[in-house]
Amino acid sequence: MERRWQVLAVTAVATFMSFLDVTIVNIAFPDIRASFPSVSLGHLSWIMNAYGIVFAAALVPAGRLADRIGRRRFFVLGTLVFLGASVLCGAAPTVDVLVAARAVQALGAAMLVPSSLGLLLPEFPLERRATATALWGATGAVAAAAGPSLGGLLVDWQGWRSVFFVNLLIGLPALVPARRILREHRQQDTPFPDLAGAALLATGVGALALGIVQGPTWGWGSGRVLGSFVASVVLLAAFVWRSARHRAPVVELPLFRVRSFSVANLGAFVFSMGFYALLLCNVLFLTGVWHYSILRAGVALTPGPLMATLGAVAGGRLADRFGQRVIAVPGGLLFATGALLFALRVGVHPAFAADFLPANLLGGSGVGLTYAAFGSAAVAELPRSRFATGGAVNSCLRQVGAVLGISVLIVVLGNPSLHDFHRAWALMALTGTISALAGLALGRVRARHAEDVVAAAVAVEA
Repeated sequence: MERRWQVLAVTAVATFMSFLDVTIVNIAFPDIRASFPSVSLGHLSWIMNAYGIVFAAALVPAGRLADRIGRRRFFVLGTLVFLGASVLCGAAPTVDVLVAARAVQALGAAMLVPSSLGLLLPEFPLERRATATALWGATGAVAAAAGPSLGGLLVDWQGWRSVFFVNLLIGLPALVPARRILREHRQQDTPFPDLAGAALLATGVGALALGIVQGPTWGWGSGRVLGSFVASVVLLAAFVWRSARHRAPVVELPLFRVRSFSVANLGAFVFSMGFYALLLCNVLFLTGVWHYSILRAGVALTPGPLMATLGAVAGGRLADRFGQRVIAVPGGLLFATGALLFALRVGVHPAFAADFLPANLLGGSGVGLTYAAFGSAAVAELPRSRFATGGAVNSCLRQVGAVLGISVLIVVLGNPSLHDFHRAWALMALTGTISALAGLALGRVRARHAEDVVAAAVAVEA
């Protein structure tokens, strides 16, 4: 095997591992809940939210640190952090320890994603980089598709702790050859990232999520909830102020002057609220209302991610030919239709083939098309030197949307009944509709340096 394909294999395996943990933890959530029956659903939601918050805040600073201290060194360190945190997750005796370990795991994932792509691209000539990036990015889609079935199998076999320990079987084989195969790349003139800004973003989003999740328990007018919201406003305002002044901010605010970048990120943010909420909502419904086993629920959910994978491939090609608006609008509407079918047709009595499967397939198709469209639109009109930064900001906002979507879902479900699930699905249909309107607002996006835009967009979709 040529050396560059070995580099692709090593970096893609690590990427697969970091993205797998998004869907595999969702399917393990009911089993985690059963292990800690005295812990509220809102408290348990931090198992997902901690990961999303830290990943969102750390992604851009991690990419700059990788350039500054060495991408290979950072890749190896990120793998060790991710694997070590996975062991801590699997051995966690309490929910609080699990949440803390998930935050550390997200930090490892944030170190892996930009450093792996930074190690891969220099190995390929310019004319082959889009292909290499597409293959690298495809591992994220494959991981999302494999997560429900693999997670269901592992939980059914050994319980929820196994979904974290399995990372050792994936990551260690990549870590062993990494030091021999990967070449060091370093840009010492890269400015030191804004770590304080990342902390402001993480605590600001965390305070907002805390207020939303604890609202029903503490009381929406209580001092603690209002204090959380006020703290969030202050912290996020300080984050924006610092981003406007720092040499290497987490979010480069001038990028939002590009209309397509602003609209695409708004659409991706709103869509992510509905999409990530749907991932958890359907797991809770299948196991809680239809009383599916974890394994059966995992298999039942798999067609959705598979359709998302196919939709992303088709959406990327169609967007290149017809423009992103033509893909984003039907993508959002397909997702909204799928969520609406869940709300209108799915009842207390199991009817998987007639009711659940069609909605799952429609929603999955919409996910693939929407992320393909907004991912490419977010970077299409940026200068070549800002492709990586623009893609990282897009990923950051998608994770923030995921955190807020899950937080709202926890409030809507409460002590979930069928009516609560119907309300949640209706709200997800609304996010799909809003993202379709954002797709309309994209207008005609004129891509610059088309071959680089394709590579950057595929990386964003992952």
